[in-house]
Amino acid sequence: MLTCAFVALISAGCASAPDRSASAPSPAKARNGVLASASGKTLYTFDKDSAGSGKSACSGRCALDWPPMYAAPGAKGGGDWSVIIRDDGKPQWAWRGRPLHFWHKDLKPGDRLGDGMNGIWHVAKP
Repeated sequence: MLTCAFVALISAGCASAPDRSASAPSPAKARNGVLASASGKTLYTFDKDSAGSGKSACSGRCALDWPPMYAAPGAKGGGDWSVIIRDDGKPQWAWRGRPLHFWHKDLKPGDRLGDGMNGIWHVAKP
């Protein structure tokens, strides 16, 4: 009887242990054919950013108009997601090596007003 109780206790402990095989949650989701933040804001890529370079060419005034999708300090990527460190030292999410940005004129979830801007800004597509 004591052996059965011990086995039951061990089994219950294993069942409540976190699943370490599950991947970390994605910082954005596909919505209507584009990547969008958890709040539904459209995400963009910049043609001047070289995929996989670990850098963003959008800083200063550019970053005011095209705010980076910042990552939490210590955030880790996985799969198509990675984290780059901007020139100001802040972490930014990247999708398939391309840093992600918002457009300051997209005021509500689903807006895509920045798509095609100056021929170098594009909605990020999954």
